[in-house]
Amino acid sequence: SPTFVAPSTLTMDRRLENRDAVLSAVALAAKRGAPAVVADLRATTQVDAAGLGVLILLQKRAREHGMRTRLQGVPPEIRTLLDSTWLHTLFDFDSPR
Repeated sequence: SPTFVAPSTLTMDRRLENRDAVLSAVALAAKRGAPAVVADLRATTQVDAAGLGVLILLQKRAREHGMRTRLQGVPPEIRTLLDSTWLHTLFDFDSPR
């Protein structure tokens, strides 16, 4: 599946380049007929509200194309953030919690 490789910081200062990378990953996945788009968060250490918005955009656009969104390599601190905001319900994860 096409992958969005998240940078170390999914934050406001990089929102435009992250948005463009997400939209490219979804477009490529749709073109290939992939069942899912993957977001690789292994290197990500910081996520703010803008970063959560990027992940939501990824999920929304993937869903519009009938695809799932899978997060892989999610660090524990980011998983806790996703859980506490109930955003974990929008994604599949590469390993169970």
